[in-house]
Amino acid sequence: MTREAGGLSVGDGPAPSGLRRLSFYAGLFVISAAMLMLQIAETRLFSVITWYYVAFLNVSMAMFGLTSGALHVHRLGAIDPASLAGRLANAAAGFGLTAALAVVIQTSVIVTEVGSVNSIVSWIALAGSAALPFYFAGIAVSLALTRSGLGVGTVYAVDLVGAAVGCLAVILLLDYLDGASALLGIAAAGAIAAVLFAAGGPVPRGQRARLAALAVVLVAATVANQASRTGLRPQIVKGVLEIGANRPVFEDWNSHSRISGGAPFRGPAEMWGPSPHLVPLPQVEMRSLIIDGSAGTAMYRFDGTPESVSYLLEDISGLAYVVPGRRTAAVIGVGGGRDVLTAKLSGIAEVTGVELNAIFIRLLTATPGFTDFAGIAALPGVTLVVDEARSWFARTTQRFDIIQMSLIDTWAATGVGAFTLSENGLYTVEGWTTFLDHLAPSGLFTVSRWYSPGYVDETGRMISIAVSSLHARGVTRPADHLFMATTGHIATLVMSPQPLAATDLDALQRAARDKGFKVEMAPGRPPDSALLAAIVASPDDASLLAAVRDSFLDLTPSTDSRPFFFNMLRLDRLGELIAHRDRAQAQGVWTGNLIATLTLIVLVAISLLFVVLVIVDPLRQVAPRSGWGLAGGGTLYFAAIGTGFMLVEIALLQRLGTFLGHPVYALSVVLFSLILATGIGSAVSERVRLVRPVHVALWAALTVLYVATLPLWLPGLLAELVAQSFMARAAACIAVLFPGGFLMGMAFPTGMRLVTARDASLTPWLWGINGAAGVLAAGMAVLISLGAGINATMWVGAACYVLTIPAALLILRGRAPRPA
Repeated sequence: MTREAGGLSVGDGPAPSGLRRLSFYAGLFVISAAMLMLQIAETRLFSVITWYYVAFLNVSMAMFGLTSGALHVHRLGAIDPASLAGRLANAAAGFGLTAALAVVIQTSVIVTEVGSVNSIVSWIALAGSAALPFYFAGIAVSLALTRSGLGVGTVYAVDLVGAAVGCLAVILLLDYLDGASALLGIAAAGAIAAVLFAAGGPVPRGQRARLAALAVVLVAATVANQASRTGLRPQIVKGVLEIGANRPVFEDWNSHSRISGGAPFRGPAEMWGPSPHLVPLPQVEMRSLIIDGSAGTAMYRFDGTPESVSYLLEDISGLAYVVPGRRTAAVIGVGGGRDVLTAKLSGIAEVTGVELNAIFIRLLTATPGFTDFAGIAALPGVTLVVDEARSWFARTTQRFDIIQMSLIDTWAATGVGAFTLSENGLYTVEGWTTFLDHLAPSGLFTVSRWYSPGYVDETGRMISIAVSSLHARGVTRPADHLFMATTGHIATLVMSPQPLAATDLDALQRAARDKGFKVEMAPGRPPDSALLAAIVASPDDASLLAAVRDSFLDLTPSTDSRPFFFNMLRLDRLGELIAHRDRAQAQGVWTGNLIATLTLIVLVAISLLFVVLVIVDPLRQVAPRSGWGLAGGGTLYFAAIGTGFMLVEIALLQRLGTFLGHPVYALSVVLFSLILATGIGSAVSERVRLVRPVHVALWAALTVLYVATLPLWLPGLLAELVAQSFMARAAACIAVLFPGGFLMGMAFPTGMRLVTARDASLTPWLWGINGAAGVLAAGMAVLISLGAGINATMWVGAACYVLTIPAALLILRGRAPRPA
């Protein structure tokens, strides 16, 4: 099925003269992989140089650039088929050059809150540098999809398989290279794609030589930058200039963090909630370790004698260790080793530390200058494990007397509660149920969180999760199981699956009194706050939800289906929250929540405007020639599949990220599986063609049925498999994702073929609509998940595929275009 549009061969006809398919497919594979790698890697860099909620800007800018590139191809109209290889090569080279330029800008720009002309210019530079490489990538992919003359299903499949491989490759790249070097390596991949495209057609020898030289230069720049301490690297990290005396003496990157550290220094001991009696704080030798430029953890010099770190016993985060008779403990989140030391000082014989970030474990066990400084590796009875806590506890058969989880978050996580981060999975009812299941019969689970005297916010949500997790165990009097003490801005909760024994309660109360901590809650002593008292007194979840219903903050217990512990803003009462912004300013949590949520809303509004501009103005031009039925049906079809796919993708990333243990695992496994399955579906669509209304209706019904039923059976399956190894869980994700990805993958090439048969000139514009709808859907997905849960996001995504049925009917009934 081939139609000619202005002399241009499109659709499924013969390729342009001289195009070598293998080189063409190889170039498309590499540029598609580089696109995905750049998007993920830049998000990682943005998380370092600015706050996490700004990292979402990168997603929007990438989609904006891709769509702009597609519209550029649409405006080109007919092109000389013999020039295709040269155009593809130039677009890929443009991607490589601008990606390298983006590294320079993004590691040098000063990003601050908007309040001056300089700050506005900085934001424009940051956004522009993020969008420009994707503009050239959008040109390359759009040319390949709509101008190659090859089967659109096959071309789209190669594009998607390349993107899927990019999802895995970027994880390896970030584990071995620093952020700036990884981005330079991705720019080099773009130049290599240009060389491959040039080999696929009649391109002048001089142009080929220049492209090869560009590739060599960028590869050399990547190697040199990684080897040099003076190469490209972030200069301004969250507003702090890291040069001269502020330059870290240690810096290491992996796929989900950048850890930097300074030289040892002597100063007041850094503690979460020291006893008010510990005045002044002792002068100790420490090293500061900083996660992504904002979240700090201290590493203390420990010479092997308890006296050198005895002050740690005065911190409220270790309150549970005063309970006698405990021999085993597990620490969730080792960091610099503070909690492990506290447990050993308290007389715990066997301590297991479970840490997600392998960099911290290397520092504590195998890095000269750090390992001997911390001294933890030499302690008898200490075991350090690199793993995600929930999955590790679900697999282990061990039971512990104490499980400690103290302030496991980052300021970034608190500020960006709208987005899924690693710590969210630790603060859900299902997560706490897992931890309680791995306590000894009289064991204690202790959690420390930020506390605001006089207000019920993060502390209230912590108590809600505790109460709900006890309800899940059949407990109707949660107050008998809970003890909480506070000091300053820290609250420590101690809970047990059994009612707290009198001896345990007496030890906790005596320690709180001796150390000057305030007891906020204990069996027989309800909280002073009426709201907290109602939460604790709830005999079941229905009563709990009723108790928090009137709170203008979201204090409902977070669950795996709505794991946004750090975001306590209720979207239905956003006006009231803004009215309380003065109170929010005094509490760092609310400030971050408000900024993140308002930023998200603004981005969605901008995306909506962008979509309208992409659709409305071109529609006014093409509809009179192609017919309103064809133009309108094509618009509806590609907007529906772009929105639906993005909603389903983000919902699965959020849901399976908790199951797999970290967002980066979701990116590597979920995106890889989903995109690969989509590519296979696209390739199969070349043979199983949907050309009649009944075919489209049957395909749409199967797609909607599978996606819409996922929330009904997937949680139970995940609960059964959470104790399996990572490879087994990843395999389960692939099996779950494949049918949906396969079905959704048939949508794009089917729509392209339906439109091409009537007016091939519309295809680049419709590809742009598909991308623009994805920009809008990315923000919509997060808002829907925040307000109604991940399941709702999945169902809205499924509903979008229902719209493909009337859209396809409009396309099929469209008339042939009038002559231009």
